[in-house]
Amino acid sequence: MKKNPDKSLAGVKEIAKRAKVSLATVDRVIHNRTGVSPKTREKIQAIIAELNYQPNVLARRLALTSRGTIRLAILLPNISEETAFWQAPLDGINKAEEEIRQYGIHIERYFFDQNDHKSFARQVNRIKKYKPDGLLFTPVFQEESAQLIRSSEADNIPYVLINSDMPGFERSCYIGPDLFHSGYLSAQLISYCIKGNKSILIANIAREIDNNYAILHKEEGFRAYFNDHHIRNELISFNTTETDYVSVSAKLDKLLKKHKDIGAVFVTNSRVSVVAKCLEKLDKKDILLLGHDFTKENVACLEKGQIDFLICEKPEEQGYRGIIALFQQLVLSKETEKIYLMPIDIITRHNYRYYRN
Repeated sequence: MKKNPDKSLAGVKEIAKRAKVSLATVDRVIHNRTGVSPKTREKIQAIIAELNYQPNVLARRLALTSRGTIRLAILLPNISEETAFWQAPLDGINKAEEEIRQYGIHIERYFFDQNDHKSFARQVNRIKKYKPDGLLFTPVFQEESAQLIRSSEADNIPYVLINSDMPGFERSCYIGPDLFHSGYLSAQLISYCIKGNKSILIANIAREIDNNYAILHKEEGFRAYFNDHHIRNELISFNTTETDYVSVSAKLDKLLKKHKDIGAVFVTNSRVSVVAKCLEKLDKKDILLLGHDFTKENVACLEKGQIDFLICEKPEEQGYRGIIALFQQLVLSKETEKIYLMPIDIITRHNYRYYRN
């Protein structure tokens, strides 16, 4: 007997008929999108419950778009030696795509130069023209990210943020670390290890610092720990938008000559391996070094004892869960968690072999 693929569609039409609303309005309620009044939403939800409506996955896919496919877009930094961190979430995205491709899911990939906000803006414009059914990205640049979010919300495109959040917006889901507490934990760890009144260096090494939500909130959390616990070690800022080894080494050498009592360095992002190599060259092996992310370069320095601790937050899982969250919302009509916080893991040279990123 030939199966009827439109059974689920008929259910949606019946809900719309009983509620005296459009199919688009029913779709917004089913997928928990904005643009529906509380009274209408409540009415539609009651009818859904009365009819015991359960959407068919394949019919839902056909109903969503006349193309017969669901188009997702991702926006991540280019992967290079300097930004190797982003290979992990991309691996997670690729893994998720393999699992859900049978449902007609297609992922369009967009990449930008993490050191150039204009390249991010160009990709934002391309995504707007593409008009995907769902979007996953990391909001590296605040202003351009806000523009993309507003455009997505205006077109009722669900979007998931990974690694860094954008407070004040109605994203479908945020998957990543609590950045403030990541910095807070880093400070706690250093406070346990450092002896006496040695100074502590907070290193922000990025082409964009003032608008970098992630590193600024890690620093905020780091400083908050010392303030909350009335620990009086001097915290010294080291900010540089020149991220290459030669530039960092020259500036760090100058600063260490000025502040001879520095006992620890906290690097707010994955460029901790650059600092490790600088300290090795300057023969500052007694300075405790802590930074972020399980990249190949960082692990190599960790293994040699040049880095003492890495703070890691499972970026591959972030990418994977982000795509699955969009799939569940668009295809399975499942409501996603608004915030899914990743664990904050402490990695050392003695346990890194057992860590799954």
